[in-house]
Amino acid sequence: MAHFAKIENNVVTNVIVINNDVCGDTYPDSESVGQEFIANILGFDGEWKQTSYNHNFRKQYAPPGYTYSVENDIFIAPQPYPSWLLDSNNDWQPPVEAPTDGWYRWDEETASWIRVEDINI
Repeated sequence: MAHFAKIENNVVTNVIVINNDVCGDTYPDSESVGQEFIANILGFDGEWKQTSYNHNFRKQYAPPGYTYSVENDIFIAPQPYPSWLLDSNNDWQPPVEAPTDGWYRWDEETASWIRVEDINI
C-alpha cells in the first residue's frame, strides 16, 4: 500500500492510502503516478507527497501534524516541548540529556527530567 500525505503550508493535514496496483510499489516512481491518481481520479486538489509507513524514505512516516521540510525532502515530527531543539538528524532533543538509570518524564516547567517511581500499567 502506498501512503500519501496532503501538505498545506508545509504541514501534513491528511493521509490517504492507495493500492500498489494503482501506482506501483517502487518509490520514487510511484509518487508521480499516485499524485496523478489523486488529482485526476479521486479529484483531490493540493500538494501530495508519498510517505513511507515503514520509514524507508523521507525519514519517517508522516501522520497529520508532521511538517514537511522542502529543503531536506523529509517529514519532521511535531516539537514535543517548546524547549526542545532539532538536532543535525532532524530529531527533537531535550536541552538536558535523559538519565539512563530508570524511567523518567520530561517536565517543561523546570526543564528537567523527573523520575517516575511508580508506573501503573
